[in-house]
Amino acid sequence: MILTDGQLQDLLDKSLAALPPGPDWAVVLEGSIAEGFGNPSSDIDFLLIGRDGADLPTMPSLLFVDGRRVEIRTRSVRQLAEQFTALEAGAGRPGRLSEDLLNRCQRLLGSHPLRGHALVDEVKALLPAGRLREIAAGWWTHRARQSLRHAMALDCLGEGAEAADWARAGLVQAVKAWAAGRGETYLEPKWLSLQLDRAGRADVRDRYWALESAAPAGHDADADAVHGYLGECLAFAAALGVSGVAWHPERLTVERAARVTTWQTGERVHVIRGRRDVFALGERAGAVWRSLVLGTPLPAVLAGARRAGAADTGATDARASDAGAGAADTRTVNAGTADAGTADAGTADAGTADAEAADAGRLVAAFLRYGLVRLAWKGAGTVTPALPLAAPAGPVTPPPYSAPPLLSVRGAAVSGPDGIDLLPLPAERFAAATMALVWSNVVVENAREDLDGALRRGQWRVAELTSRRAVHAALRGLFSSHGVNPLPADTDLVRRLSLLPSLPGSVRGRAEDLLGRTIASAGQGERARTDLGDFVALVRDTAGADAFPSSFDSADTWRATLELGYDWLRIGTYLGAELPLEEARDLIVSNGVQPHQAA
Repeated sequence: MILTDGQLQDLLDKSLAALPPGPDWAVVLEGSIAEGFGNPSSDIDFLLIGRDGADLPTMPSLLFVDGRRVEIRTRSVRQLAEQFTALEAGAGRPGRLSEDLLNRCQRLLGSHPLRGHALVDEVKALLPAGRLREIAAGWWTHRARQSLRHAMALDCLGEGAEAADWARAGLVQAVKAWAAGRGETYLEPKWLSLQLDRAGRADVRDRYWALESAAPAGHDADADAVHGYLGECLAFAAALGVSGVAWHPERLTVERAARVTTWQTGERVHVIRGRRDVFALGERAGAVWRSLVLGTPLPAVLAGARRAGAADTGATDARASDAGAGAADTRTVNAGTADAGTADAGTADAGTADAEAADAGRLVAAFLRYGLVRLAWKGAGTVTPALPLAAPAGPVTPPPYSAPPLLSVRGAAVSGPDGIDLLPLPAERFAAATMALVWSNVVVENAREDLDGALRRGQWRVAELTSRRAVHAALRGLFSSHGVNPLPADTDLVRRLSLLPSLPGSVRGRAEDLLGRTIASAGQGERARTDLGDFVALVRDTAGADAFPSSFDSADTWRATLELGYDWLRIGTYLGAELPLEEARDLIVSNGVQPHQAA
């Protein structure tokens, strides 16, 4: 050790003097210094062990003694026994074994006793050192396997730089597993060089450092170089005893992720994760998503994605996605477009083909990264790579994409054809706002029809009220397109327009003008109708509802309105959002047709 027993005892005495009096503790030194590593900047980590059965605090006391940072933790014998029992219980499933639990048990077993040696020996005897080696080696082996399989997938998808990084991570984990099996169980990887020196196998040490230093670097790393490097890492890991990492990308399959559903409105694909997060997909991203056949080997998924990404993305029927809980609940994300690859790709030049392949792979990788689908190894469950002593692994949540207005009657706004954009509002509010957007426009059409009838009969007061109703409904649609829900009261809509960013200044002026109009003659009525039409057109253009059908002109336009409303209502029903009007429930029950329509 870099400190003598006398120095450690002196630091311990000074540390205990700064704490309230306690029982007659047994004391050990844990951490890198106890393991024979450390340097002048290393912490002094004391663990105080008490015989009583009290629950002692987990949080350490931090002291600064003689220029060193000292951490003091306390544990009772009962707490330590429970730690070892939990470690044994979890050892059979290393993927779920807590890193913190393993680290705590390892630090104690690798500690240096300072006081109460008999009690320290009694506690350490609860888990033999040989058993810890097995558990630690198994834990590292599992992580190495997951990281290398993940690197294999990324290499297939053309994500070279990320594949190289995960190959390096898998390399560290593989050699840590090998070292743990030889007694070098300390978890912190920063001392790996000293552990390998101490393990006494120069061939393993030198091969590891040669591979570690040869890793391709940079976001534009050559694909062939990455592939070759990964192959060397896989071979070395296998030689160290990590099984299941031979180059077999066909064993990697793309699978359904739990609580992920697909909803399509018009040409826009929306993917809802965990009933909370809404991702809107651009045209090419949507085509690639619809091409995914779940449960299929990754190379076949990638081939289909490449074809779909190159094909026309606008020909998919809006109702192709599953009408129940969403297409992601089926093996095929969208069976209606799984044959999108029939478009002739042979005429594209090599550069275009390479770009399409890269785009498709990048999109599939993003779907995996965001947890919209999952990756599995045939016969061995989900691939879940994780880095030790780092942030917990899990689906990435990107920054929200916000370009007002957020919503249109055909779907959420996206950043571009490859966009996989997280909406900056929760799924339930997304559904409620889009339902309100559609039904506000239905009310606009209904009010305009009422206005026409009132003007024909000279019902000027009725015309005034229906004109104002149309203005308020249009403004409700405008607020809804920006994700505002619940909505302001009608009387407050104009004043709250300041909430909406990048709004044409003429919207407020025209709304105030129309709401203040009186109609007492045919001439005033015609001017009001014309100005209302211009205002509705302006608002719909701003709110992305310019293509809204004239709902009450004919049976065809009403059918188009019902179909549009049904697309949004089924999302809202799935998410439990409040329906905009009671009659909407009938539209869901009738699967998007009039409840009393003849078969």
